[in-house]
Amino acid sequence: MLIYVSENVGSGAELLVQTLETIYHFERIPTDITINDDHTAYIVDYATANYTKNLVFQGILGLEQLQMLEKRPFFMHMTIEAALRVRLQVWCDNYNDGQKDTEKFLQHTEGILERYPDLPMVFGRADVKIYVRIQEKLKLDVLAKELDRPLKSACQGRDVTSPFAHTTPFRPDWDTYFMKLATLAASRSNCMKRRVGCVIVRDYRVIATGYNGTPRHLKNCHDGGCARCNSGEHSQLSSCLCLHAEENALLEAGRDRVGLNAILYCDTCPCLTCSVKIVQTGIREVVYSQSYRMDEASFKILQEGGVLVRQFSFKEVPHYSVL
Repeated sequence: MLIYVSENVGSGAELLVQTLETIYHFERIPTDITINDDHTAYIVDYATANYTKNLVFQGILGLEQLQMLEKRPFFMHMTIEAALRVRLQVWCDNYNDGQKDTEKFLQHTEGILERYPDLPMVFGRADVKIYVRIQEKLKLDVLAKELDRPLKSACQGRDVTSPFAHTTPFRPDWDTYFMKLATLAASRSNCMKRRVGCVIVRDYRVIATGYNGTPRHLKNCHDGGCARCNSGEHSQLSSCLCLHAEENALLEAGRDRVGLNAILYCDTCPCLTCSVKIVQTGIREVVYSQSYRMDEASFKILQEGGVLVRQFSFKEVPHYSVL
């Protein structure tokens, strides 16, 4: 595992690295405070050659340099940001002989942002984000508790200090993978009401995908193709011209391709009409993430039709914590 620790000036990156070294036995890769392309290439090569080790480094990375590291399946980016008062105190203690000088601190911070304008984007891409509000000095054991959950999540539940746990690539489980595909399909929706995506899989292979919107050759809903959706009307569902994501996926697959033991992933719980069609086409299980106002009626139909139903929630990094 290779971890990069970034920080807003004075937030506590050094203590975070020390926690990984002391509690989790990470090896620190020495770097300058600013990391150039040569440094980044060295880190990538070193980490790849030593992928069985837990490695950590800190410093200022540009966006392009960060993207070089993000290609590695064993890379994780943590960022820590403290409240302004905390950052000011840390900076004054370490760089200004303990004397408070707010103006000097602000000039220093603004100078870094002027020199590295893409830093906010770098912080925003972090897998793990830790926010520090308390003004008293942080301790290793406090940070260790905050790091335990995201590290175990990255190692798929294993103890990060156990042998070979850190060599596990950071990849999603099947439910997360297919639900992300459903969410991606939803981005193609042309419906004015809501975006919904659906994926049908069998034996961990995608059979069909679908998203909601008007039928092919008709004007898109967002172009005025469905009078009901564009009017904001919530009743008169029978007048809606938009096909639901589940309908489109089921129509694409057909009963023969659905076959036995197929699972339907949808980012929104199926409505009553779609539930009837799901039962009829032989879907074995429905996995959904968001609830819908017709849930109770849909559940009844799916259960009577022998379809398993369960709700899924994303429980992986990024991890946000507040100290």
